[in-house]
Amino acid sequence: MSNNIKTCTPVAGGLSSAQALAILRGLGDLNFIGADVVEVAPAYDHVEITAIAAATIAHDYRVLMAQKKA
Repeated sequence: MSNNIKTCTPVAGGLSSAQALAILRGLGDLNFIGADVVEVAPAYDHVEITAIAAATIAHDYRVLMAQKKA
């Protein structure tokens, strides 16, 4: 199973960063193979909100992977 978690253009009624993180943190029982964080464009992210969200998602994914090896 491959998971692609994407940070991109806000969509009315779409997930917030907090909701996406809550979903990711609840996926601990799945057998992950890999994940990608895509569409972070520093030139258009003047206050680094997208970069911070993407880094947090990548970090939380790595934590899930580390917990599986423990």
